[in-house]
Amino acid sequence: MRTRSSNTYLVWLNWPEACFRADADDVAYLKALAPKGSRVVRATSERGFLRALPKATHAIVWNFRPEWFAAAPLLRLLATPAAGQELVPTKGPRGVAIHFGGFHGAIMAESVAAFVLAWARGFFRPELRTKTWPRAALGGVCTEVAGTRAVIAGYGRVGRAIGAKLEALGVSVVGITRHGIFSGERKIAQARLPRLLASADWFVMALPSTTGTDGFLSSSMIAKLPRRCVVVNVGRGNAVDERALCSALKTHRLAGAYLDVRRHEPSATVLEVPGYVPELAELPNCVVMPHAAAFSPRYIRRCFDELNASGLLRD
Repeated sequence: MRTRSSNTYLVWLNWPEACFRADADDVAYLKALAPKGSRVVRATSERGFLRALPKATHAIVWNFRPEWFAAAPLLRLLATPAAGQELVPTKGPRGVAIHFGGFHGAIMAESVAAFVLAWARGFFRPELRTKTWPRAALGGVCTEVAGTRAVIAGYGRVGRAIGAKLEALGVSVVGITRHGIFSGERKIAQARLPRLLASADWFVMALPSTTGTDGFLSSSMIAKLPRRCVVVNVGRGNAVDERALCSALKTHRLAGAYLDVRRHEPSATVLEVPGYVPELAELPNCVVMPHAAAFSPRYIRRCFDELNASGLLRD
């Protein structure tokens, strides 16, 4: 039986994409998870959020400015569904826990697996748009996913979820982290990395937007990959040297690419970054998606479920 609570949960989750907005049904879902007696308040504007903030014990937001902590004397939890740390402070005042979303892996793994299957089975072949019945053309290029190899750079929660989904399709998976190279939980000798890269059919990046990952996919990294390799980036756009990738795709140094993120993304909250190459989206062997790998109608509720499972709604 749930005990009564004096908690006030302030939800301000407005975003252009519908799946990233908390509606009245989502708020009711959160109220059912929260301790009995809790208040759940939904703000629909910054002004409304700041008006309600002084009474909030828990705030779930997309955006929070450091100076707002001073207006939140009762706050114990600041949570965001986002995995990235661009819009919410990573540290708060003493007594305030900060939580970033860690539930994205299962959704993003489906996006990567969907692309891998579609690419292997010829769904993105230009012949489908230029020929009436390109059966003969596709007959020589469709392949099987089982038996291929994926190297995943960024083998944290998201990377491991992607790896598990690909392994279920029969793909051999190796993960790269700052702490070493892994096959499942087994650590692999660093000396094997060049050979692993040279055998990659899929080079998947699920890297954060830190300075250490900037330009990770460089011309020198591309040179280590085989020509048949397809690059996938579902992490952050800064990890790709877009000029180097564009050149590699145009000259068929790489077979293809799926970019869910770019160095510049049209958004009111993301600034232009040098190195953006618009031409990439026009290449026939490059699939560009508008940062959609984590889209799901259950996105907001997955966030609430994670907070509940971790005990943060009751703290």
